[in-house]
Amino acid sequence: MIKNKVPITLAGFERLKEELRQLKEVERPAIIQAIAEARSHGDLSENAEYHAAKERQGFLEGRISELEEAISLAQIIDVSTLSGDQVKFGATVTLEDVANNSSVKYQIVGSYEADVKNGLLPITSPLAQALIGKKVDDEVEVTIPGGVHLYAIEKIEY
Repeated sequence: MIKNKVPITLAGFERLKEELRQLKEVERPAIIQAIAEARSHGDLSENAEYHAAKERQGFLEGRISELEEAISLAQIIDVSTLSGDQVKFGATVTLEDVANNSSVKYQIVGSYEADVKNGLLPITSPLAQALIGKKVDDEVEVTIPGGVHLYAIEKIEY
């Protein structure tokens, strides 16, 4: 099965690589040491330290696999080379929530680097999909878990 490339910003790609390095070079050896130490305590069937360390190892190896796949599928897009007056991948968009007259700011990024609480909106989200191709002063209506929201685009930056 051929998997499609997934867009990611250069900064997001660097964060993934750093997390992978940390897990492989720091976390993995620490867990291996914890397992070895727990084994030295004898009977493994009732050794809670051993079972906890093995469980942590399973989660760690799963995350390493996820990161390796994300890195292999990454299509790096250098946002610093982008420009224009329309919203596209990599754009930082300031929106006004028309209902409560408040502003929010999001950068449209790849799904592997998304973190909505920190303003990194995945390109696959309903809001990002509604924003693509729009310009300043355009309005978009989006159905999100909190209901239907109307946003006005205040600013687009690259």
